[in-house]
Amino acid sequence: HNPSCRLCTLAHRHPSRRLTRFSSDQRATTAAPNGLARIETHGKKTKHENGVCHDDSATPVRAQTIDELHSLQRKRSAPTTPIKDGAASPFAAVLSEEERQKQQLQSISASLASLTRETGPKVVRGDPARKGEAAAKGAPSPQQQHHHHHHHIPPTISVSDSSLKFTHVLYNLSPAELYEQAIKYEKGSFITSTGALATLSGAKTGRSPRDKRVVKDEAAAQELWWGRGSPNIEMDEHTFLTNRERAVDYLNSLEKVFVNDQFLNWDTENRIKVRIISARAYHSLFMHNMCIRPTEEELESFGTPDFTIYNAGQFPCNRYTHYMTTSTSVDINLARREMVILGTQYAGEMKKGLFGVMHYLMPRRGILSLHSGCNMGNQGDVALFFGLSGTGKTTLSTDHNRLLIGDDEHCWSDSGVSNIEGGCYAKCIDLSQEKEPDIWNAIKFGTVLENVVFDEHTREVDYTDKSVTENTRAAYPIEYIPNAKIPCVGPHPKNVILLACDAFGVLPPVSKLNLAQTMYHFISGYTALVAGTEDGIKEPQATFSACFGAAFIMLHPTKYAAMLAEKMQKYGATGWLVNTGWSGGRYGVGKRIKLPYTRKIIDAIHSGELLTANYKKTEVFGLEIPTAIDGVPSEILDPINTWTDKSAYKETLLKLAGLFKKNFEVFAGYKMGGEGSLTDEILAAGPNF
Repeated sequence: HNPSCRLCTLAHRHPSRRLTRFSSDQRATTAAPNGLARIETHGKKTKHENGVCHDDSATPVRAQTIDELHSLQRKRSAPTTPIKDGAASPFAAVLSEEERQKQQLQSISASLASLTRETGPKVVRGDPARKGEAAAKGAPSPQQQHHHHHHHIPPTISVSDSSLKFTHVLYNLSPAELYEQAIKYEKGSFITSTGALATLSGAKTGRSPRDKRVVKDEAAAQELWWGRGSPNIEMDEHTFLTNRERAVDYLNSLEKVFVNDQFLNWDTENRIKVRIISARAYHSLFMHNMCIRPTEEELESFGTPDFTIYNAGQFPCNRYTHYMTTSTSVDINLARREMVILGTQYAGEMKKGLFGVMHYLMPRRGILSLHSGCNMGNQGDVALFFGLSGTGKTTLSTDHNRLLIGDDEHCWSDSGVSNIEGGCYAKCIDLSQEKEPDIWNAIKFGTVLENVVFDEHTREVDYTDKSVTENTRAAYPIEYIPNAKIPCVGPHPKNVILLACDAFGVLPPVSKLNLAQTMYHFISGYTALVAGTEDGIKEPQATFSACFGAAFIMLHPTKYAAMLAEKMQKYGATGWLVNTGWSGGRYGVGKRIKLPYTRKIIDAIHSGELLTANYKKTEVFGLEIPTAIDGVPSEILDPINTWTDKSAYKETLLKLAGLFKKNFEVFAGYKMGGEGSLTDEILAAGPNF
């Protein structure tokens, strides 16, 4: 309706009348076959005094059905990446697109193969919910795809139901596609007000370290750390294969599975190809963010993965199986290069499981794997931040004045440092824009928010709400941090910072360490577990975790310590112990050291200010503490000054020293250096009382 057109106005007022506009040479002669006057719609447009009245019709869409119309909405991605600099991909040079996809599907089918059958399941690409769209586009049916892409060999035993069906593979989906899958099919998935995907991890909202198992074969028995203090709980090969079969059977029973082919380690000379097969879009998006995302060209030449994860976390393990103590089991087989997850949907199990694998693979190449954050200043000065969950490792390594190399997992090789991951996994409890703006701003489209609580109408997240768990998390690609260094590599570190959250309140806010002290505190790995970081932990408690990550290391802690000492000596790095925990009293009495003070301390380390500061030595631990730091109250630098009850301070100090000594007993008998000289030197660097 055009108000300026007299005819339109008349038609609007009298809809029952038949109104016809004729062109000037057809006014009395144009008629339709049924005798009624023909309405001219595509003739000459007639201009009126106050405007133009014309028809808005266009060429009809090229679709016969609504599904076909929907299929026109999305254009296909280019099948291959343009060759850069004339250098052809090793696969692209010899394989057609059809052959490449065929090999890719055969590789995925082989990954999903049962050990009792010669072949894997029949796999086809695409979402089973879009079968109608595929037909509308003229795409081959699953049977046709199977004919082209998978040569089936008859099984040697009876056929199972799962071998009679097709398993649809949703391969390396984009975040947008994974959002659609999660919201449509996974209960508890929502888009928050900032665009992040809020998800639930089910009954498990943290890792289950007591349910982690490692296959103890002949090689692993010799190489890995077993026994007291070790995180490696043994299982035999047969039990692993039983759990693997259970996971594979579950995944093959599904109509669709998600497959991610990605990389670990930004050092391209030492990167690892990983394949993650999962049943949830949440898990696929989480790993899309946390691993290094390959280009399409890199995917074309991906080939066979170096390591495979079977995440069947929605399905429990059989508790009557040998070595199983609960319905949850996270199993690693280093010989087969495989990991199986049953009975837990907590996505952090995949991330940390792969970290454990890197703790085994990298030292074999002479590369030190580290549970650390890492950033770099404008002058190329690199700092490593060691610390367990809740010590401030992610917060302190995310500094807008420095380039972020990574927040959690790194390698130190002869060429420098490199991030193992492609993303960040930040704690969200009590997150605020004021305190941590970079993390706050990274929570946007593409980010996975685990177990957070939000307003049901506005979808605004309440980061203070612990209704589901205190261990709320955000997983996002590292490029969401504005000052991330891409690629995530850097030169050799100048500072090695050991972070401890001291629940006893007796360690200084900062201490300069000599090499032996650095090794002692690195092996000790003292901190306090913050509530919720592991399944079952409710309140902070003092703990020791070798190498600030005993839950993930595979070899004896002294092997990592020896490598760290060698590299620090070779490249001239300085060690520091920073307490981000309590001051003025133990947990529940004193107060947490203010984050701005800790940041000032870290800044003084980066700038070199603390290298020239005046120091005094503390009693018992023999730590060198600075007498003054710009921007930090001098009275808090020596913890005894902040305690009103001095006798309570000394009593608590001796108690903590005793805990350190007791913890180190397990390492004291392990000989390092010529005739154990390094071991003796490290022991002497501990508390003396």
